[in-house]
Amino acid sequence: MSMTDHAAGANGREVVVVEVKTTLRSEDVTEFLAKLPVFPEFCKEYRGRRILGAMAYLDSDASVTAYAERQGLFVIRATGSSASIVNPPDFEPRVFG
Repeated sequence: MSMTDHAAGANGREVVVVEVKTTLRSEDVTEFLAKLPVFPEFCKEYRGRRILGAMAYLDSDASVTAYAERQGLFVIRATGSSASIVNPPDFEPRVFG
């Protein structure tokens, strides 16, 4: 399992790991969910922090983005030169580590 194709952003106590896909599919979400709990093993500098996950995409079916959100992931839609988080304001992300 590799974590080299992911981006991570951190503040003092949390890390958000982001996987980016041109077309987001349900199997992408499932595979990413399996990687998140072991992320600190690959990036030791993030041990002891809360691990959050996000899926960013250009195109996806609504059922797939809903699945990602139900799993506790931030869902980010890229449009042109910008991106936006599409989760509702009351969304509570899942902590994976």
